[in-house]
Amino acid sequence: MTPHRIAVLAVDQVVGLDLGTPSQVFRSARDADDRHFYTVDTCTPGGRPVRSSAGFQVLPDHGLELLEEADTVIVPGVHGDATQRRDVVEPEVTKALRGAYDRDVRIMSICTGAFVLAAAGLLDGRRATTHWAYADRFRQLYPEVDLDPDVLFVADDRVLTSAGVAAGMDLCLHVVRSDHGSQVANQAARRCVVPPWRDGGQAQYIERPVPQAPDTSTAAARDWVRHRLHEPVSLRDLAEQARMSVRTFTRRFRAETGLSPTQWLLRERTDHARLLLESTDLSIDQIARRSGFGTTAALRQQLHQRIGVAPSTYRRTFKGGAPVDASGGAERP
Repeated sequence: MTPHRIAVLAVDQVVGLDLGTPSQVFRSARDADDRHFYTVDTCTPGGRPVRSSAGFQVLPDHGLELLEEADTVIVPGVHGDATQRRDVVEPEVTKALRGAYDRDVRIMSICTGAFVLAAAGLLDGRRATTHWAYADRFRQLYPEVDLDPDVLFVADDRVLTSAGVAAGMDLCLHVVRSDHGSQVANQAARRCVVPPWRDGGQAQYIERPVPQAPDTSTAAARDWVRHRLHEPVSLRDLAEQARMSVRTFTRRFRAETGLSPTQWLLRERTDHARLLLESTDLSIDQIARRSGFGTTAALRQQLHQRIGVAPSTYRRTFKGGAPVDASGGAERP
């Protein structure tokens, strides 16, 4: 197995957390023999040190020539001038990024790294996202980009962008999941001690993400239904588990998760079906029943809606080790 090579491109005022995220996530993705699916290296223009926004310098091992060898290029977030003006990104950086894209390399950004991709012209006419706090400034500088600041990440063909901070980890796990399936992504998430999945279409900013007290949370109801995905479960059943009225439960559920109970349950059932398709020899009809869809037709419809493929195609792809193309938008398992 030849590992997929990832180049992380750091420019001046790089965000320290964003810089370390790709290495942490992708190096956690391994096969059953503990072999790495990815290698991750860092480069800068000219191989020169660059300043981080956290008060330290980054001394890279590579210059921009690394992009010529990469299968995926990731631009972490930046602070400072790159988020203020269009003309700050060095011409050699623009040339290297556009050259990588022209060679069919996958291009990604984390947080305000989207400003660098936009300055290179790689987001023109595309749907993209960035940190919600920078949305107005981004639109002023790059009106030609279809910016959606209300989601965690966006996949538009081979160009993927994410919101700030933890959303960069969500995007990296999404890529692992798209490349190698749910089981590998879940194991990588466990090594990183983070949730294995947050829906790319989930809102960036949830008004009340943490309940006021444990007895007001819907977490217990979510845990309860995860063990009963094969059973018919109604909204009233969930509300009763939380000892709330349906109206109160629905309001608090959305405040805590960013999703309606129905959206969340469909996501959980589809995610469970994907895992069964990847890791078992159960028939598709059995998987449909065990994941709560009841019929193969219902499973097929939901899987196609979320990632654009039929159950049999998904199983063939991941049992064979090749990636499913989920590039039409943010994948929602």
